[in-house]
Amino acid sequence: MAGTERVNGHRPSGLSNILEPNMSSSNKPLREDFSFDLDTTLASVVKITSNVPEDAFSAKTLGTSREGSAISINDSGILLTIGYLVVDSDSIFLHLKNGRTIEATLIAYHHESGLALIQALSKTDMPFIPQGNKDNLKKGDSVIIAASGGIDKSISGTVIDRRQFAGSWEYMIDNAIFTKPFHPEWSGAALINEGGYLSGVGSLWVNDAEKVDDDSPGNMFVPIDLLTPIYEDLLAHGQAKKPHRPWLGIYVAENMENLFVSGVTLKGPASIAGINPGDIVTAVNGQQIDSLPRLYKVLWSQGNAGIKLILTIIREGTELDINVKSDSRYNFISKRHNH
Repeated sequence: MAGTERVNGHRPSGLSNILEPNMSSSNKPLREDFSFDLDTTLASVVKITSNVPEDAFSAKTLGTSREGSAISINDSGILLTIGYLVVDSDSIFLHLKNGRTIEATLIAYHHESGLALIQALSKTDMPFIPQGNKDNLKKGDSVIIAASGGIDKSISGTVIDRRQFAGSWEYMIDNAIFTKPFHPEWSGAALINEGGYLSGVGSLWVNDAEKVDDDSPGNMFVPIDLLTPIYEDLLAHGQAKKPHRPWLGIYVAENMENLFVSGVTLKGPASIAGINPGDIVTAVNGQQIDSLPRLYKVLWSQGNAGIKLILTIIREGTELDINVKSDSRYNFISKRHNH
């Protein structure tokens, strides 16, 4: 990929000394504050590592060695995690509390939500965390943010905001959950509500958890409600059974109502069409674009993956119309061998 940096999931270098105080004892959840068994609930979160081939699609942006957490969600060895930890992986390992390390396999990756399901290949004896029937978290609610490691790796937090999130990598979800304080081990962490139910999966570090404050470090969680309608499809087919969205293979940065192409995927639709880093996207099929959410809404409303599009760009002061044949993001994912 040209012109991109790591886009999500990885702990920013140089912040350790600033962020580690969030893990101090003053921020720990207390057993006596909850009606459920806190230790059992936190034991459902396990450390996960994965290895990705160097030639895999996501290797250059997300690395070949990844680490985070996964959440046991039933008694059949199914675990939920954030997708970037396992997409394109050729090996996945669960590091259990008793010191055992067991293999797992990728069951499904869902680009639209960012979630992934994995299957433990040996018995784990782990408890599982129940999922809430309805995502009713609201601003101001108290939560537990739990990475693998029990209470030592958990903090008491607060929901700071619920709002749409649009990422530079052709990703957008509604009603994302933003929390504070910042948890330094957010990738795949469990967001647990006051009733002991799973409410979200850790996705990102953000610098604007409070929308009105650009100096408000926190985390963004993917709501568990996004899993519910697609869960059975993911187990059965490895994908949601619905047409794929058109995908361009571009990374876009928003600045002063201008959308700059910050990177293009090698051999992706935009790269093949001649879109370059530095181009400014102004329209899709004649519809004007002034924000990332607007770009995605217009792009995804044009039809299914494979549709031909006209991107209007400005390059060095000249307006150009570029014909782009879209593709499916799933055509650029390393295929699983066991499903």
